[in-house]
Amino acid sequence: MSKILVYITCITIVESNKLIKTYKFRAYPNKATEAQTINVLELCRQVYNLALEQRIMIYKQSKKSLSCYDQHLQLSEFKKEFTQFKKVPSQTLYDVINRLDKAYQSFFRRIKTGETAGFPRFKGFERYDSFTLSQCGYKINKSNLEIYNVGAFKLKLHRQIPLEAKIKTVTITRKNNKWFVCFCCDNIIPKILPKVNRSIGIDVGCESFLTDSNGLKVENPRFLNKSTERITKLSQKLSKQKMGSNRRKKTRLLLAKKHEKVSNQRLDFQHKVAKHYVKHYDTICHEKMNCFKSFKGLNRSMRDVSWFRFFDILSYKAEEAGRIVIKVPAKNTSQQCSKCEELVPKDLSVRIHSCPHCKLTLDRDLNAALNILRLGTSLQDPTYLNNSNLVKFNELIIN
Repeated sequence: MSKILVYITCITIVESNKLIKTYKFRAYPNKATEAQTINVLELCRQVYNLALEQRIMIYKQSKKSLSCYDQHLQLSEFKKEFTQFKKVPSQTLYDVINRLDKAYQSFFRRIKTGETAGFPRFKGFERYDSFTLSQCGYKINKSNLEIYNVGAFKLKLHRQIPLEAKIKTVTITRKNNKWFVCFCCDNIIPKILPKVNRSIGIDVGCESFLTDSNGLKVENPRFLNKSTERITKLSQKLSKQKMGSNRRKKTRLLLAKKHEKVSNQRLDFQHKVAKHYVKHYDTICHEKMNCFKSFKGLNRSMRDVSWFRFFDILSYKAEEAGRIVIKVPAKNTSQQCSKCEELVPKDLSVRIHSCPHCKLTLDRDLNAALNILRLGTSLQDPTYLNNSNLVKFNELIIN
């Protein structure tokens, strides 16, 4: 199977016959297992904070930074001195150090790219919600997962892990008062869908969730707006309650469940939309977005539609089905006429594209979707990129 990734004028082909996929299941521990799991999470949180504090102190004293390998070597002596950490598997503690190292790498990457760089923070109480086992320390028995020194989890297997899959890591996750188990598996055989010889261009927006080049508009469900009143009341109630009280804990849990419901609704909606396009089209073209920038008044609406997560879902579903996803530059896709290719400047409030050159009049988002499809098709077919078309395309990027 081949996957095509397009970055402006570059086409990169990556060949792969196997996939890496994560299977997530709801887990039901008994009271003893739940208490032991919470204890393991608390110990992992302490190790994370201690490792972060050590890095900060050493840098202040010697202006040198510790690597994750240096901290890995200190874990054995650390567990001998503090025996309570022997309850946590060594591979789990290694993963804690690796998470901190990834946080540092992301921090320095954002500095280099000029983004807002948030320094790694200490984890507060109940702010560390997962731990990972990578090689051993667990046993799967039908619908039960047994973890050494922790206990047994009863799993709700709503789907089966393929027999050929190799489990690489097992992650136990807490979300509010629910528990989940994630199996990261390698050697997954992709399920290639038959060819349908159709291509589509997709333009996303805030008024409608997306508009495709066939003229289909998928309405924005606005899940967050529908729950705003209830979320606001719970937030106000939470702010007035005493810190550490049982009533505050109950209100905080209700508020978290409400946000979780909104997130689950949005995720379910995006999966269904992505599945529709992967099933009915061989090539899917959409605009490439590198970062999140918007007007202040649109921030909430843009986060509610969650474009980036939708594109991620679309990409991995397409990869598993043998489809092609092409990312094209978003610049001027709404301003350029899809018929005569002339630029027609317009504000965001203008929702109708009206070209004075070729007299084309149509919906602004449909015009953008047609431009995205044309650009994506030109990038997919190298024969289209002759000298004249390549010059036009480069002028589009520069302008």
